[in-house]
Amino acid sequence: MERPTRMGTTAKAVAVVVVVLAVAYPLIGVIGTSFASQTDIIKSSGLVLWPDHPTLDAYRTIFTGGVVTRALFVSVGITVFGTLASLLVTVGMAYGLSRREVTGSRFILMTALFTMLFNAGIIPNFLLVKGLGLYDTYAALVMPTLVSAFNLVVLRSFFMNLPEELYDAAKVDGAGDFRILVRIVLPLSKAVLAVISLFYAVTYWNAFFNSLLYLNDTDKWPLPMVLRTYVLQGQSLNAASAGEVLAPQQAVQMAVLVIAVVPILCVYPFLQRYFTKGVLTGAVKG
Repeated sequence: MERPTRMGTTAKAVAVVVVVLAVAYPLIGVIGTSFASQTDIIKSSGLVLWPDHPTLDAYRTIFTGGVVTRALFVSVGITVFGTLASLLVTVGMAYGLSRREVTGSRFILMTALFTMLFNAGIIPNFLLVKGLGLYDTYAALVMPTLVSAFNLVVLRSFFMNLPEELYDAAKVDGAGDFRILVRIVLPLSKAVLAVISLFYAVTYWNAFFNSLLYLNDTDKWPLPMVLRTYVLQGQSLNAASAGEVLAPQQAVQMAVLVIAVVPILCVYPFLQRYFTKGVLTGAVKG
């Protein structure tokens, strides 16, 4: 039995290495190309894993022109404000729906779950946003995705699995619902809140489709729209930025991509340890 076990372990190790290489190769290529010179790009036919003549010209071009810098600040602002607003609303709804004594909580929960199966569609959503006066405003990137039904269900399940004795003891001491939520429930929910915060942050950071639908002013574009314009459509960022340093167009495109990916990659390792405890505790036990 020992030999099959070793063979299985070896096969798993090989599979893991293959998956890691498949993920790491394009990422390293993007980062390497962003630091590459024109000579390196021509020599390697486009994708540079390790530039022979590394340069920061692409990043100088980006931050000199102001297009990407402005979009970066817009994305950071939308992500921070949107995540905080979504957490505030989701926590409030989840706590209310987790209390069995709240009248109509089941109907509200079923309504939220209904949105996971059916949605109004692009045109009704667009007409609604325009009718509310949110068109071409940053609120259009936050309000339509303010509450995720999945995150709401996970957080509600987590709240319901907290010992009922904690609520009873707090009520005996004269604590109201708001004090119970702030002083007792939230400190015990750090893991699930961290995971849900990451889910919301990734959603707002990658808010491309809503930006495409609801933002007409190019000065309000977040980073995903800049990626679409200067990376997918191939428009020249050098000409638009009027910077003194002109970097290879492909290096500039990869540099924009790096700037769009790196913030989430930096946040993820700090929240990864909460994933199992946060998501599984809320979803499976509920």
